[in-house]
Amino acid sequence: MIGLLSGTVIGVESDTVLLDVSGVGFEVRMPSADLASLHAGSPAQIFTTMNVSQDAITLFGFLSRSSKQLFIRLQKVSGIGPKVALSLLSTLRPEQLIASIEAGDSGALAKAPGLGRKGAQKIILELAGRLEVPERSTGDSEENLDSGSQQVVQGLVSLGWQMRDAEQAVQNVCRDGEYALPLSTQDIPKVLKLALTSLDRGR
Repeated sequence: MIGLLSGTVIGVESDTVLLDVSGVGFEVRMPSADLASLHAGSPAQIFTTMNVSQDAITLFGFLSRSSKQLFIRLQKVSGIGPKVALSLLSTLRPEQLIASIEAGDSGALAKAPGLGRKGAQKIILELAGRLEVPERSTGDSEENLDSGSQQVVQGLVSLGWQMRDAEQAVQNVCRDGEYALPLSTQDIPKVLKLALTSLDRGR
C-alpha cells in the first residue's frame, strides 16, 4: 500500500495530478480544492490511498491526513465508493462536510455529483456523531470558548455564518439547553444542530 508520496508536480489536470517521485511519475486523483493548490514545478507531499478494482488500480490523494481519513471513512457507508467519496470532498471542504453530516443536512451532501438524496441520508444515518471536526487554528475572538464549543463555531463558520453570529448562537444554545461546559464530545453534534436551527430561524 502506498500511503504517502513526496515529489515534484509535473502537471495538474481537471481531476488528477502527475507527481514525479525520484524519476517515477505517479498519477493521483485528488479533490478539486487540493488540486487548485498545486502548481507545475513545485514540491508536494500527498497522503494517498490505493483502490484496486477489476478495471484499474487508482491512487487517490489528499494534502492532509484528516481528508484522507475522511475519504476512507465515507467508503465504509454501504453503497458509497471512492468516486462518490471524492466527489463529496470536491464539493465540500472537510469541515463543511462533517458539519453537514452532523447537522443532518442531506441537501448539502446531495449537491455532490453522483450522490442522490437517499445516499446522502444514508451517510448521515451511519456517520452522524461518529466524526470529529478537524482541528483548526483559532482567532482571538474564540479565546473565551472551550475546545468543544470552538469546534461547533468552526463548523458553523465553514457553512458560511459569521464568526460573531456563530459564537452567539453556540453560547445561547448552551445556556438555554443547560449544556455543561466545557462541551463534551457527545454534545457537540446536538449543539451544532440546535445552533444551525437558531441561526436559520433568525434569517
